[in-house]
Amino acid sequence: MREFFMVDGRRLSYLDFGGPGAPLLALHGHYNEASAFAPLAEALSPRWRVIALDQRGHGESDRAPRYERDDYVSDVAAFHRHLGIGPVALLGHSLGGVNAYQYAARQPDQICALIVEDIGAVVDCDWRFTLRLPRHAPSRQELAAALGPAAPYLECAVRRSADGWGFSFDAEDTVASQKALNGDHWQDWTAVACPTLLIRGTDSDELTASHAREMINRRAGQAHLVELPAGHVVHHDAPARFADAVQSFLPDPDCSRRAAGQAAR
Repeated sequence: MREFFMVDGRRLSYLDFGGPGAPLLALHGHYNEASAFAPLAEALSPRWRVIALDQRGHGESDRAPRYERDDYVSDVAAFHRHLGIGPVALLGHSLGGVNAYQYAARQPDQICALIVEDIGAVVDCDWRFTLRLPRHAPSRQELAAALGPAAPYLECAVRRSADGWGFSFDAEDTVASQKALNGDHWQDWTAVACPTLLIRGTDSDELTASHAREMINRRAGQAHLVELPAGHVVHHDAPARFADAVQSFLPDPDCSRRAAGQAAR
């Protein structure tokens, strides 16, 4: 079910996939939106209830004047407050992964388990692909043809408009967001206190094996690594194995009870 809420005069959208399970908040990456997590939500149901945010400038959420790190993290905090739930599990892919671990670092009492999909503690994003994207095409088929091998990864963001077929994100906004994502985020990564799963695609062009191992080593005993045969978008390339890894990491849906127990120790 699609819902909306307001933040600083802007409308943000999210998809609540429903069900009786414990909430798992999900944050997508660039070029995507909340609907990208539909297969994961189905795989995790009924144990987990996935609630996925269309992050600023994506999906059905409004465009924003800025796409800085603090802006995204503030949106996640507003999303969590709007839902009115206590400590939760949080999953993020790429852009969403950095947003997730930065929120977990800055609000340690709000996140009891964290899954980060294929993004590092140091990000050096190349936005040339974004500038090469076709802006519009007369038909969905022609847009997919122009995208080539990237089409399956962007199909959830394809929209029809007065100009033909395009995307639910803006290329210039995406470049601004990618530039703001770049940098050294080690301080946030090492500040995360909750159990963390880092999932890497073995064919990823974003997160190297050596950097992933360093991320785990710097949080020894708190974080562990799962590598799956996939590219950067692991949940798309290996959906069943990705869901299994998430399920195995989150054996107890009562995240709030687990967080309370950890705080008492």
